[in-house]
Order: sequence, then C-alpha cells, then structure tokens
Amino acid sequence: MEKGLTYTSTTTVNDTNTAKTMGSGDMDVFATPALVALMENAAMNAVKDSLPKGSTTVGAMIQTSHLKPSGIGEEVTATATLEEVDGRKLTFSIIAHDSKGTVGEATHIRYIVDRQRFLSKL
Repeated sequence: MEKGLTYTSTTTVNDTNTAKTMGSGDMDVFATPALVALMENAAMNAVKDSLPKGSTTVGAMIQTSHLKPSGIGEEVTATATLEEVDGRKLTFSIIAHDSKGTVGEATHIRYIVDRQRFLSKL
C-alpha cells in the first residue's frame, strides 16, 4: 500500500447528526461524534480497494479538533490522506470543511485486520 491514497466523504447536517440528537451537546449543530464518524469513513474508504482479500481496517486512535459549528442543511466533507504505512498500521491526516471553511482536523490511526480473525475475538 502506498502513501498518498485519499478519499472524501460527505454528509449533510440534519436532525439525526446534531449534538442535541446524539447527546454530545444541546444545540442543533453538527455533532462532534458525527464529525469523527465522517472522518473515519473517509480514512476507511481511502484504502479499502488496496487491501488484501478478506481484510478490512479498524480505527485505533483519532486525535481531533472540532474547530467551528455547522448548522442544519450545511454539507460537510472530510478528506483523508494516507500519510504513513508501518506494516499493518496506517496513519491518516484528515481535514473537514463546510461552505464557510475548515470545520475540523484529525490524525487517525487504523490497522489492517483479517475480518474473520478479528470477529473471532468477540
């Protein structure tokens, strides 16, 4: 797998992903947990086509800054770029935007795992 792989995930702020609905706050703005999920989705998708058959990636760490609010109806995008590959460990930089600018930034670590082996640990 090569550094530089990238993917952009997009969502629209609505009643299902606000801080008030998700319980992370009490306002109708894009929730931080929803931002984190969008960022992880972008990272997962950046590498999924380059993985060995039967493998996937799982999130292990995310260091996120949620820099500004996004209101209902706003489109939020998160673009993940694979910055480092160290065996099964993948490190991504992620930047999220809405129409008014940068919403958040993150460093995210994912690990390549065999699906069946991983699920056997349940």
